[in-house]
Formats: sequence, C-alpha cells, structure tokens
Amino acid sequence: MAIYTYSSKLLLLRSFTFFYYCIACHRTDRSALLAFKASITTDPLGLLESWDHTTDCCREWAGIACDPATGRVVNLTRPGLTSGADFVTDASLVGILSPAIGSLSHLRVLDLTNLKRLTGTIPPSLGRLSHLTDLLLSSNDLTGHIPASLSRLRHLRRLFLNSNRLSGHIPSSIFSSKSLIQLALFENQLTGGIPESIGRLEFLEKLDCHANLLAGPIPDSIGSLHRLTHLDLSDNQIRGSIPSSIGNLTSLIVLDLYKNDLAGSIPASISGMFSLQFCRLSYNRLTGRLPKSIGYLPRIQKLVLENNAISGEIPSSIGGLTTLCDIFLANNRLTGKIPSSIGKLKNLQTLDLARNHISGPIPHEFANLHNLQSLDLCYNLIRFTSLPAWLGEMSIYRLMLSHTGIMGPLPEWLRLASSISALDLSNNHISGELPFWIGNMTGLTFLNLSRNAIRSTIPNEFKNLGMLMDLDLSYNNLYGPLLPVLTKGVSEALGQYKTLDVSRNDFTGGIDESIGDLAAMEVVEILDFSYNPLGGRIPESMAKLSALKEVRLANDGLLGEIPDGLLDLQELTEFDVSGNELTGRIPRHEAPLPAVGFSGNAGLCGDPLPPCGL
Repeated sequence: MAIYTYSSKLLLLRSFTFFYYCIACHRTDRSALLAFKASITTDPLGLLESWDHTTDCCREWAGIACDPATGRVVNLTRPGLTSGADFVTDASLVGILSPAIGSLSHLRVLDLTNLKRLTGTIPPSLGRLSHLTDLLLSSNDLTGHIPASLSRLRHLRRLFLNSNRLSGHIPSSIFSSKSLIQLALFENQLTGGIPESIGRLEFLEKLDCHANLLAGPIPDSIGSLHRLTHLDLSDNQIRGSIPSSIGNLTSLIVLDLYKNDLAGSIPASISGMFSLQFCRLSYNRLTGRLPKSIGYLPRIQKLVLENNAISGEIPSSIGGLTTLCDIFLANNRLTGKIPSSIGKLKNLQTLDLARNHISGPIPHEFANLHNLQSLDLCYNLIRFTSLPAWLGEMSIYRLMLSHTGIMGPLPEWLRLASSISALDLSNNHISGELPFWIGNMTGLTFLNLSRNAIRSTIPNEFKNLGMLMDLDLSYNNLYGPLLPVLTKGVSEALGQYKTLDVSRNDFTGGIDESIGDLAAMEVVEILDFSYNPLGGRIPESMAKLSALKEVRLANDGLLGEIPDGLLDLQELTEFDVSGNELTGRIPRHEAPLPAVGFSGNAGLCGDPLPPCGL
C-alpha cells in the first residue's frame, strides 16, 4: 500500500510538472498584468522588469504564480520590502493600481504592500476577484474610499489596507466577508463610526483601526467576536462608554483603546477577558472607580490606565494580578492609601501612580517587590518624613518622588543605591548639604534635586558621575564655583550633558573659559545658569557648543560682549541674557530671537534692539 501511494504521488508530481511547463499563461491574465505594468510610471529597482510580452508570465515573470493545470494567475506578489538570510530589499513603484487587475479572475493572493508611491484609488473591480483570500495593499499612498464591492469577496481571509490615505466611512457591507481573520485599516483618514455589522465576523482574530478619525461608540456587537485576539482602536475620536459586552472576548490578548474620547467607568465585565495580557485605556475621559473585578485577570502583564479621571481607592484585589509586570495609573483622581496587596505582585517591574491624591505611607510590603525597576509616586500626598531605608535594598532603576513631602537631608542609604539611573526628588523640603557620597551613585543618568533647600558647594566627588546626562539643581541655595559640575567625567558612550539647569542658586566665580572644550558639555542642548551672581564674561568657547538649543544666562552679573558665533548656532531657538551688564553690538544671527532676551543691558545695541549709534 505504501509503495502504491508513493508511486501515485510521483505520477501526480510528474503530471503537475508536465502541466507547469506546457500550460502557458492565460491571455486574459497576461493582458491584465501588462495593463498594470503600463500604469506604473517609475520602477527604480525593476520589480516588473521581467514582465515582457514576449515571455510566459507563469514561468518567467517575477512575483507571478499560476495554477499549473490551467495557466491562470493565482498569486501576484510584488511587495516593496523583502528580506532573506543575508539581504533586505526596499523597492517602490510610482503609478496607480490599474482596474485591469480585476480581470485576474482566479487570483487568490494580491500583495502590493510597501510600494510607498502607489497612488490613486482602490479599483472597485477588485470586487470581481471571487477567489481572493489575501488582499494586501498596505503602506502605499492610496486615496479615496474603501469600495463597497469588496463585500463580494466571500473567501477573503486577510484585508490589509493600512498606512495609506484612505478616507470616508468604513462600509458596513465589508463585514459580509465572514471568512475574514485579519482586518488592518490603521493609519488612514477614515471617518464615521465602526459599523454594528462588525459582529458578523465570527472568525475574526485581529482588528486594527488605530490612527484614524473614527468617531461614534464602540458597537455592542463587538462582544460577538469570540475568536478575537487583538483589538486596537487607539488614536481615534471614539466616544461613549466601553460596552459591557467586551467581557465576552475571552480570547482577547491585546486591548488598546488609547487616546480616544471614551467616558464612563471601566465595566466590571472586564474580568471575562481571562486571556488578556495587554490593556491600554489611557488618555480618555474614563471616570468612576476601578472595579474589583480588575483583579481577576489571570494573564495580564501590562495595565495602562493613565490620564483619565478614575477616582476612589485602588482595590486590594489588584494584588491578585500575579502575572502583572507594568501598571500605569498616573494622572487620575485616585485617593486613599496604596493597598499592601501590591506587595504580592512579585513580577512587577513598573509602578506609576504619579499625580493622584494618594496618601502615605508606602506599605512596607513593597520590600517584597524584588523585580521592581521603576517607582513613580510624584505629586501625591505621601508626606514622607524620610525615605524608607528598605528602598535602598531594592534594585530600583528609576525612582521618582517629586512633591511627596520629603524632609531632612538626603538619606544615607542612597550612597549604596548603585542601581538607580534616574532620581527625581524635586519639589520637596530636602535640606542640608549635597553630600560627598553623591559621587558613589555612578549609575545616574538623570538627577533632579530642584526646588529644595540644599545649601553647600558642589563636592569634588561629583566628577565621578560619568554617566550623568540630565541635571537639574535649580532653586536651591548652592554656592561656590560651577567648575565641579562642568568638568565631571564622562563614560565611553554616555555622560555628556543634554540638559543642565543650575539656575536660581548662589554660584560665583564666572563661567569657565574652556566650557566649549569640556567633554561633558560637548552635546549640551539646554543650558540654564540664570539668576546666579556668577560675574565675569561669556566665554568665547561657548560658541563651540553646536548642539545648543536654549541658553539662559539672565541676571548673572555678566560683563563684556556677546561672543561672535554664539547666536549663529544652527539649533539655537532661545537666548536670554537679560538683566546683565553686557555691552557692544549684538552679533549677527539667523534665529528670530526676541528683544526681551537682551533687555536690561544698557550697553547692548543692534538687532533685535535699537541700532547702535543712536
């Protein structure tokens, strides 16, 4: 029996081979393909170069596959982006999508993705391709409406029209193709609502309509899509509430409704989505309390609910989300204390509760969060008297505690917190000195201690912060020379300042003449030394800091002239030296710098101030 089967397969293979070489491309299909080629005006990499009327389209035309028994074209695949083990090809076509493609009556796959400059409308004639299973036209420059004729494609499984400039409503008839598994309409200019008929797509697994102009509510029929695994309606103008039927989506893994106009509360039925791993409902107008049922999502990994108006306390049931890695609840109206049950979330890496009305203290169970990397409690009513020492025993990478009522000196345990890369303790009541052991925090890339009451010089050990790129020490009582800040070390790839703000202190001793040659200053973009009694002159070498975008040196007691070249830096958009004792002509500049940035210097003249010599 096995020998018979093998012989039969071999005979069948030989028969197909015979047909393959003997059945030539059907003349109707050849004409349709040549008409498509004729509609292309530019083909830089020769995607259609082999399409020659003297050769057989089934055997010799790139991107064409035929049924060997009939010679009818079944696949037309000329995507712009292709890759292999050792190559990537990125091609394009300039022209329109010819209606003649509608004559390829046996076509199953049409893939013209990523051709970038394919323009015009989607021809309604594509609705005649009754055998089509894959219609892939994404990442082009197509315009106009989605033709209603696509509803006749009863075998269609994948419809990718994303990343074009399509407009108009989504035709409700398009959801007549019950065989659809994937529908991608994102990154277009589609308007109107999501048709109620979407509930007919019983086999749909992925629906992505993000980055359009869709409005209206989410239809209740969405709950009928029991096989749906991915739902992305983000970055639209969808209104109304989240329908409770959404809880019927038991297969859903990804739910993204970010940046819409959704209101009302999160439905308690959310617990029905027990496959959910990613949930993003941020940047809406959601209100009400977090439902207790939100703690019954057994597979959730990322929960993003920030920038809404959610109120009430965080339910203790949230401690049941043992798979949760990241939770973002910032910019809401949450009150009460942080539930101690959060300490059970042993996979938690990010906890962001910033800008709420949460009160302290932090539960000591947080010490169990050994995988926590980012903790943001900024702008809450924590009212720390001091930072808990057990924070120093964790491996936190990002610690943001601005405006949480911290008092007293910087805690000693920070000297051992080598894992911290970003530290924000601004807008508190920290006093005492900037300790020498700050130089032990060699992992710091971001440090904000602004708006406190720290009073001291900058310790020499500050030079050890070789990875620091963003520093804000403004609004303190720091004094002495700036040199330790400017001459700090840099590491191999990091450590050059991007932003440096030491304004509103008592620094003296002028700006170092070699500032433009210092390694730490080479790529600085924002420089703010304003409101310090620095004195001295603006160094000529500052004109070497070619990345500067914003320079603020107001009320620094500066003398002399503004160096040539400083105002002509290509990236410069803001320059403020007001309230000094500068003199001379303001150097030429292309940027439209306002006069207010030069005011209060009696000896300055020239554009944008009155001309010199008047």
